[in-house]
Amino acid sequence: MRVSILGAGAIAYGTAAYLAQAGHDPMLWSPSGKRTRELAAGQPLTAIGAISGSFALRVASSCAEAIGDADVVMFALPGYGHKFALEAAAPHVREGQPIIISSHMSFGALYLSKLLAARGIRAPIIAWSTTLLTGRQLSSTEVKVGTVRQKVDMATLPEGAIDEGHSLCLQIFGDRFGKRDGLLAIALSNLNPQNHLGIALLNLTRMEHGEEWSQSGNITPTVGRLIEALDLERLAIAKTFDLPVKTVQEHFSLSYRIPPSGVSEMSQEMHRRGLGGSGPKTVDSRYVLEDVPFGLLPTILLSQLTGSKAILHESGIAIFSAAYGCDFAQKNDILPELGLQYMSVAELQRLTRVGYESI
Repeated sequence: MRVSILGAGAIAYGTAAYLAQAGHDPMLWSPSGKRTRELAAGQPLTAIGAISGSFALRVASSCAEAIGDADVVMFALPGYGHKFALEAAAPHVREGQPIIISSHMSFGALYLSKLLAARGIRAPIIAWSTTLLTGRQLSSTEVKVGTVRQKVDMATLPEGAIDEGHSLCLQIFGDRFGKRDGLLAIALSNLNPQNHLGIALLNLTRMEHGEEWSQSGNITPTVGRLIEALDLERLAIAKTFDLPVKTVQEHFSLSYRIPPSGVSEMSQEMHRRGLGGSGPKTVDSRYVLEDVPFGLLPTILLSQLTGSKAILHESGIAIFSAAYGCDFAQKNDILPELGLQYMSVAELQRLTRVGYESI
């Protein structure tokens, strides 16, 4: 199957390697074209780690070329690149062309739905709670894949496309997907922002010094307790919507096949098994630049709409803003396009079930 991947980072490269190894035909598109220059010239992509091999990939010279050639389109780039990529893609999406957002952040599926509705186009949008795999880009032609996740939560917009979307994901990526109760459940199932808040905040000097450090090995009891407390805030918000979502312990257990226990204990077991990878070696990390404005801020928005408390999430944004000398609350460029803060809970629930094209 022809799958066009919009993005050229570690997740895009790792996903392309996964697809190629499985016998599919991936195509990469880089918004700038810089990272894929060598691949476009014919050099193979080399993958090591959980996926190993050398793969010749097609590279699109434009977003229009990538989408026009695709059976499925996938967004696999950081949250701060979503708006640009969604706007670049929307004019070229065909009626009924399946779209996957990996991973879904900041209600990007709603923004794409709004853009497509302006064209009178309907297309099923599949939202994943997290990425299929973890990885690190070693160079413009090399990627190290840390882990291929065993389970990923997914939902669709509109909600009625869930069975077809689930079948498509199984066909392309294998039996790794669990259906969730709509886009709101996915928005509250992306645990990376809260987990990365705890990890980055309490290891910030390691990042700033450029140290080589084990991520799972440094989720010590104090870090683990902070992550668990953040998780309780997220679970309380989900409860106000009557949405069942996985706990952080369940997420770790399903992703890495670790018996459930405390977050720190599970992380130390991951470290003993060689899982979890290295922590960021720079403060210019997606753990902050992506997850704070595009992960924590939407969670806070949902807490405000429902009257739930998200004191630790709000404090995280304030602390990182002070540490980085910027206002991360102003860095999100998708939420202002949607105006969700002005909606009632019922209006938001309806919108996340049917999308803009049905309103």
